[in-house]
Amino acid sequence: MPSQGEAAAANGPATEIPTASAPPISVLFVCLGNICRSPMAEAVFRSLTASDPRLGEIDSAGTGAYHEGDGPDPRTMRTLEDNGIVDYDHAARKVQASDFSTFDYILAMDRDNMHDLRRSRGRAVKKNTWAVGEEKGKVMLFGDFGGKKGEQVVDPYYGASNGFGIAHEQMVRFSQGFISQVIEKQENHTV
Repeated sequence: MPSQGEAAAANGPATEIPTASAPPISVLFVCLGNICRSPMAEAVFRSLTASDPRLGEIDSAGTGAYHEGDGPDPRTMRTLEDNGIVDYDHAARKVQASDFSTFDYILAMDRDNMHDLRRSRGRAVKKNTWAVGEEKGKVMLFGDFGGKKGEQVVDPYYGASNGFGIAHEQMVRFSQGFISQVIEKQENHTV
């Protein structure tokens, strides 16, 4: 029978539950260009967690710099507005090495972006861009919080407009899952 440590190693990195003295949880949502999926995830998550003291910085970024400085795709904004989110503003940016020490959770929209993020995180660790003990940045698939392990958000950029509605439904479901599986667990495990 494997030891507890061996079992944990086989299952991948453990998700630590912050204690009462822990700082608020910070979250970065990531897709390819940071104009469709990740800004939608950020906006939905912000709307569901507005003024929640258990949360710190919330942002989104892309693994590529194709749209750096641009606002979200108009179809993303229309979908958000159709769902009551009318005050969202964002300029696309690329993931930076410092994000891995700034954010507790870095949530990828699909496996390709998760792979790119893990590679970038590995390079940042090798370059030692942060002090020992400062690293955070648990890179995970956002869809793992939606009830279907490994679920990905298909990029709606080149598809029909209903892809944005499907992505929105996923963002709501995944955000609610993250809230119950991470944030509410933190609250239940505080002293």
